[in-house]
Amino acid sequence: MSAKMKEFTTENLYNLEETIAAELFEGAEYPWELLPKISSFIVELGKKLPEEKFTRVKENVWIAKSAKVAPSANINGPAIIDEEAEIRHCAFIRGNAIVGKGAVVGNSTELKNVVLFNKVQVPHYNYVGDSILGFKSHMGAGSITSNVKSDKTLVVVKNGEEKLETGLKKFGAMLGDNVEVGCNSVLNPGTVVGRNSNIYPTSMVRGCIPAGSIYKKQGEIAEKY
Repeated sequence: MSAKMKEFTTENLYNLEETIAAELFEGAEYPWELLPKISSFIVELGKKLPEEKFTRVKENVWIAKSAKVAPSANINGPAIIDEEAEIRHCAFIRGNAIVGKGAVVGNSTELKNVVLFNKVQVPHYNYVGDSILGFKSHMGAGSITSNVKSDKTLVVVKNGEEKLETGLKKFGAMLGDNVEVGCNSVLNPGTVVGRNSNIYPTSMVRGCIPAGSIYKKQGEIAEKY
């Protein structure tokens, strides 16, 4: 592994104490390696969840008794909604989704094949597919992950001149802990954003964004500190 890519490893993007899915990440150098494993992991984890805290509401869907789920929300399995999470009006969870403790999935937000760490907020008109969002990361209203390339070729993670083949046709974004994504931004396939970085509103983002950065536009990234 090169020094340039080390920053974007699982270890350097995420605090695994802030997710019910910590075991999923064991042995994974890069987090996108886990995208094909989310579904089966949820099914196995769900069987072990304590009945005093979680209710199996239908096949392969487990919801914490302390979570708030709007009657209009649609949750398909496999899915786990952790404690104190909030699933708001008309949220659509298509399946293969883990929603962390205290996380917010908002009005008309759609999730598919994702892990949301604790306290993640995707509260307004977001699409999050084939992605992993770290602790306390937040996507502003209308911001989305684009998870398939227009030419349908496999996604490659790019950091400057360096490229990593993922072997994945569907791969949205990996957001490290405490990432802020501005309203109406598009995170293109294979985007990886380091911890504590901010993305300006209406941005079109691709490639790797270093930790502690402010992304203003392609080619213009400033250090936060």
